[in-house]
Amino acid sequence: MSKHIGYIRVSTVDQNTDRQLDGVDLDKRYEDKISGASTKRPQLQACLDYLRDGDTLHVHSMDRLARSMRDIEDLVKELTGRGITVRFHKEGWTFSGKMDATQTLLFQMLGAVSQFERSIIRERQAEGIAKAKAAGKYKGRKPTLSPEQVQEIKEKVAAGAEKKALAQEYGVSRQTLYRVLAA
Repeated sequence: MSKHIGYIRVSTVDQNTDRQLDGVDLDKRYEDKISGASTKRPQLQACLDYLRDGDTLHVHSMDRLARSMRDIEDLVKELTGRGITVRFHKEGWTFSGKMDATQTLLFQMLGAVSQFERSIIRERQAEGIAKAKAAGKYKGRKPTLSPEQVQEIKEKVAAGAEKKALAQEYGVSRQTLYRVLAA
């Protein structure tokens, strides 16, 4: 028996998911509150694992499923290859089985527009941060390690301590540790 499964995503925990798939009769729904740029979306993964041949995946819009054209296309191809129908409600598109040339073109154009919108958002965010910095209102994130901790780490590295162990000890990633050591 085929099921209607919904996937809903918002970028932050304080955003509301009510408008997405409102009025769509679903057997089950999965909801992530995380950026679409992130590939680590636990509810999306659970949803993909749950879907079976004959099911329909309902998504409010393409940008809710993924932010990059490649990710959207890969997901839709994988799902339709498994016999799952994918329906994007905002765009009014339904994909099931093999896409014809026109569907492929339109799909790629819509995906490109979603990716373009994401780039515009990033540019606006960068502009806003630059203005806030110029006005002295943006201080950035507080350093993860205090100057004293940085000095301790440098001394321990000089004494031969393993960097991986130091990163764990101070609760930072190895990337952060290497950045601190390079400064």
